[in-house]
Amino acid sequence: MATTTINHAASATDHTVRNRALGVVGAVLGAVVVWTIAVPLLGAHLFIRFGAGAAQGIGLDYVIGMSLGASLAGWALLAVLERRSAHGRTIWTRIAVVVALASLSLPFIAGTTTSTKAALALMHVAVAIVLIPTLRRGPSTRRLS
Repeated sequence: MATTTINHAASATDHTVRNRALGVVGAVLGAVVVWTIAVPLLGAHLFIRFGAGAAQGIGLDYVIGMSLGASLAGWALLAVLERRSAHGRTIWTRIAVVVALASLSLPFIAGTTTSTKAALALMHVAVAIVLIPTLRRGPSTRRLS
């Protein structure tokens, strides 16, 4: 008689990693969609300036790099918090919402035009709307009997 053992922990972890990776990809795609609508379709020119420095254009490479970097940093923080605390996801969610709200100030500080400010703010919102709920999802903490 053969017996089959299913490793629920490994499959739950694999499922969580896949979903979170897709969340990161979705967040980046959300920012790319906003950039694509604003720049090529609507003809907006996205420029930012910090202080007295020269204005810098926001290209697609910048959008992908920043949204990917921020998303991966968020995932890394979540992984650390989940390992260190039973309430890691709750702590991370609160931090993520605060960071997302704080990040909305950057377009208004650095944006050079109204269209730039609006497009950048929408990119920040798009990333947060996709990333926060997707990374927050994970294996259930309930034990199945």
